[in-house]
This record gives sequence, C-alpha cells and structure tokens, in this order.
Amino acid sequence: MKKLFLLAGAAALLATPAFADLAGELSTAQTHAGMAATQADIAMAHKHLQHAVNCLVGPGGAGFDEAAGNPCGKAGAGAINDSTDAAQKAKLTKIAADAKMGVGNSDLAASQAAAKMTADAVAGAK
Repeated sequence: MKKLFLLAGAAALLATPAFADLAGELSTAQTHAGMAATQADIAMAHKHLQHAVNCLVGPGGAGFDEAAGNPCGKAGAGAINDSTDAAQKAKLTKIAADAKMGVGNSDLAASQAAAKMTADAVAGAK
C-alpha cells in the first residue's frame, strides 16, 4: 500500500506543469534579440528576433512561429502570459509587436535596429 501511495505521488509530480520562469523568458528574449542585432545575415537576424518574439508571446500568442523554434519552450507560456503585472504585460505586448516588424523587414540594417531596440526594451521591462 505504501508503494502505491509513493507511485501515485510520483505520477502527480510528473503530471504537474512546469512553473513559469518569467525572468528566464525575459533573459532569453533579450539575449536572442541582442544576437539578432549583430547578425550579418538577414535570415539569421530574423531567426533570432523571432526567437525573442516567441519567448515574449508564447505558443498560441500573436506572432508565434513554431517553425522558428522556441528557446523558452520549457520556461513557461511566454513572458506576456506569465507576467502578473498589467503594466509589464502592456510593455511586453508593445515590444513583441515592434519586434515582429523587424522580423518582417527585408532590410538587414532595419532588422538589426529593431532587434537592438527589442533587446534594450526587454531589459527595461524586467
């Protein structure tokens, strides 16, 4: 009987969703935006900036691109979703929208500038 309770407890722990790591999501978003700002290739700039967007909006969020990959996939549901502060959510929503414009831009310098602004803005929103 004791083993049964231990097994049931272990199963419950495995079924429990991971706790949100908002600080980790923001740090990863900032890192990827910073990486995007220094890329010499527009495809790589877009990829890293999309990673930042994915960390901010989370799966199912506006602008999420599963094909690009989600470096924050195990950290939570996206920084916007995981934040409990309304003002921070509003800032992060604007940052994500601005970053998406950089992903959609075909000019490398403009994408790099959007990425730098994204990295700086995420740092300020922490």
